[in-house]
Amino acid sequence: MPRTTTLESPGCPPLRAITFDVLGLIKVSEARSKQGGVTKVVERWGEPDASRCVLAASINDCKVDPLLAVARKNGAVELLSPINGDLRVSLATTNQTDVQSQEDNIVGLHLFRKQQSESSARSCTLLTCTTKGLTTVRSVTIPKSLGDSTCDDTPTTWNVCAAGNVLCCKVDENENYALFGGKGVEVNIWDLATHTKIWTAKSPPKNSLGIFTPTWFTSATFISKDDHRKFAAGTNSHEVRLYDMSAQRRPVMSFDFRETPIKAVTEDIDGNTIYIGNGSGDLASVDIRTGKLLGCFLGKCSGSIRSITRHPDLPVIASCGLDSYLRIWDIKSRQLLSAVFLKQHLTKVVFDSNFEDDEVAGSVATMPPSEQEIDDEPVDRDEESPPVVKKKKKRSKSRSLDENEEVGVSSKHKKTKKSRNLDREDEESRSAKKKKAKKSQNVDEDEEEEELISVEQEKSKKSKVKSKDGKSKKSKKSKGESIDV
Repeated sequence: MPRTTTLESPGCPPLRAITFDVLGLIKVSEARSKQGGVTKVVERWGEPDASRCVLAASINDCKVDPLLAVARKNGAVELLSPINGDLRVSLATTNQTDVQSQEDNIVGLHLFRKQQSESSARSCTLLTCTTKGLTTVRSVTIPKSLGDSTCDDTPTTWNVCAAGNVLCCKVDENENYALFGGKGVEVNIWDLATHTKIWTAKSPPKNSLGIFTPTWFTSATFISKDDHRKFAAGTNSHEVRLYDMSAQRRPVMSFDFRETPIKAVTEDIDGNTIYIGNGSGDLASVDIRTGKLLGCFLGKCSGSIRSITRHPDLPVIASCGLDSYLRIWDIKSRQLLSAVFLKQHLTKVVFDSNFEDDEVAGSVATMPPSEQEIDDEPVDRDEESPPVVKKKKKRSKSRSLDENEEVGVSSKHKKTKKSRNLDREDEESRSAKKKKAKKSQNVDEDEEEEELISVEQEKSKKSKVKSKDGKSKKSKKSKGESIDV
């Protein structure tokens, strides 16, 4: 059973994501503002069939007549409408009666955005690459009516590797160059105009123990939209390598990420950040200028990540993999915004950048015409006939603001008065304490004085008694002497 977690997030912005799985199903998930930003599955195209497993996908989300290209396990390449899923063209690339062709599956698919002609029938160009390195570029004419036949030009085919298996293929933003890499295939760059190889990477030297790391690239991407000379590649030995064609053939920078193979690598719009996912469900962002890990995304996935996609306009990325979950992440906070369980193992996810939230547009469209005219009127009309209701609202707002200000000022005065009263009470309590201390000192002094007076009185009494005794003795002596005489 897959691991489920309770989401505590504000939800994701309005968007539309299209996912592909191992049973050939295509599912459309949407997040709308009316639903609180919760992503839900709204459509499902196709019937479950393991032989129609989706191996690669590419979208041309132009505003006029968008297209979605899908490469399946049985060798068929289909062109669909990303709006309703209608099949436009189906192409057979290989003869499935051959056993070798069944092992030579399509691993790379790119739908060119450049339109070669603007006639009644639209023309598009497809690039496909198989595991054995057979690369084909063909032009397909798509008529407006489904019953018409398609006119295919003679495809151009060449081989990008002599040995090994190609596992990753990527076309740059300007659609002039393509890179290929895989198991036993070093990363190489080809010019699509002349179909010639212009650069090949060189494997890194042996390590300190003399062990040579075998060549095994699992994913790759161009870093910048304007510069095809810099790209990043992930390997099966959980290593991420950064290459610069203008500097050297070996990696200019490399670093390890956890302990499982790198399965997905995608670039950011700023040209300085890449997002990597591995086989154990770890998702992180890396600054390619310094090679430092910016941070891992919160909420570990429970299965291998197979696809990462950056939204062209919104600050979010989407990831999917073998845990059957579509997850939407915020690239700034690296928090999980939404997750949807889609039942099957997922192989690829793409964004439809032309999606618009119908609720918001509908609310604007269903406004009364009078309100729309008031909102859209120029300044001159407002000056000629200003609406009374708005003035009243403004006055009431200004009055409420003045009242709030007066209340705030009065509260401040009350606070200052309270503080002053408290200070006065403190001063009075201090003066009372001082008075009490002085009174106690005076009482002590009075008691000491009384004790001194009493001592002196006792001394004077004693002296008087002694004087009386002396007088009486003298008188007795004088009487005795008189008697003798």
